[in-house]
Amino acid sequence: MCLGIPGRIVGLLDAECYLAIVEIGGVQRSVSIACIVDDEHPAESCVGDWVLVHVGFAMSRLDEDEAARTLALLAELGDMQQNELPGQSA
Repeated sequence: MCLGIPGRIVGLLDAECYLAIVEIGGVQRSVSIACIVDDEHPAESCVGDWVLVHVGFAMSRLDEDEAARTLALLAELGDMQQNELPGQSA
């Protein structure tokens, strides 16, 4: 199963190579934005955008509400998994 995580582009590392800094859950990492850059959305215009990140690539843009909903669902799944640790019975 593949999982994309919402993150916000907070800066550019190299506009010519389509590399940006994306913040996900307070952690910043280098991400390729080559998949979301086009004539209407050059690299410089991506700062501030919410994107869906998978294995180091920004795969698509998200609006802020969709990103917030997805992050809330992922947090809920994480809480559920912590409550169901191996060896515990319900």
